[in-house]
Amino acid sequence: MATSVSFIVWVLFITDTVWTRSVRQVYDVSEPEDWAVHDFDCPRECFCPPSFPTALYCENRGLKEIPPIPSRIWYLYLENNMIETIPEKPFENATQLRWINLNKNKITNYGIEKGALSQLKKLLFLFLEDNELEEVPSPLPRSLEQLQLARNKVSRIPQGTFSNLENLTLLDLQHNKLLDNAFQRDTFKGLKNLMQLNMAKNALRNMPPRLPANTMQLFLDNNSIEGIPENYFNVIPKVAFLRLNHNKLSDAGLPSSGFDVSSILDLQLSHNQLTKVPRISAHLQHLHLDHNKIKNVNVSVICPPTLPAEQDSFGYGPHLRYLRLDGNEIKPPIPMDLMNCFSHVSNCSWPPFLFVQLMFSIQRCFHQ
Repeated sequence: MATSVSFIVWVLFITDTVWTRSVRQVYDVSEPEDWAVHDFDCPRECFCPPSFPTALYCENRGLKEIPPIPSRIWYLYLENNMIETIPEKPFENATQLRWINLNKNKITNYGIEKGALSQLKKLLFLFLEDNELEEVPSPLPRSLEQLQLARNKVSRIPQGTFSNLENLTLLDLQHNKLLDNAFQRDTFKGLKNLMQLNMAKNALRNMPPRLPANTMQLFLDNNSIEGIPENYFNVIPKVAFLRLNHNKLSDAGLPSSGFDVSSILDLQLSHNQLTKVPRISAHLQHLHLDHNKIKNVNVSVICPPTLPAEQDSFGYGPHLRYLRLDGNEIKPPIPMDLMNCFSHVSNCSWPPFLFVQLMFSIQRCFHQ
């Protein structure tokens, strides 16, 4: 178990490193003695805090246009306005921008001038959530690390949109209008460092094709996905967190190996149409199977043996620590073999403890 715990700590460390690295870059501001050389003009529609001269706060002002951005600005807050367009001119001097928040406006693709965003050569974070976009905007700056497009009307991803975004680590497309025909085999080509992809709450019936090889977190909740192609996970060998809650997955729609993928640590399959527990890896730590149609638990499937080479200092047995089976058609009592399977968990206070929640909401450790 030490091996699996070490791996999940490594995954979380890498994920946190992506955020920390970006935030460190964003907040690596000039020294105070350098600020005197900057132009401290402040757009009259906005607020420029003297203690934070690289930030420009223009949120909640009822703005319909983006004001001219001073050259000293690194962080630009324009959320919750009535802005419809992103022209080039307001940004012509804003060569230091790292962070732009344009959430909750009325921006359309037609309103984005072609070079307005791509000219921002140091931009790391771009927030365009809750707007009127119908496709992923392009071109974007090569420097970009996070692109947040949740809750728009995106149904198209133009060819080559991501081809130059090798620094992008997070892409959020949740709650849009993506259909299967939005993707080509090379749609995600170029995203060499992408680690988190969120396409929850769209209208997908199939798994998106040819995902970036470094993807570690894949969120596809609340779609209409019916199946997963054979060998699908071979392309994303590092995936550790997989969410497919609220889809239409059935037993027949799963690959023959199920989810027996050693890299997956957290697997969420709640609210689907499964009638039996799918195959899993002995490395899996969290498994959500609640609200399916499962009638019984096959202990040999849910408690896969570990190979001698995979056994650690805590001994034999699976690494599963969290299991949800409530909302199924399973009748008590819990099979004794299942309880014995987790007998290596020595006490309830030792984290992470095994948590099994059946239809009658049991919460306990299997071994006292």
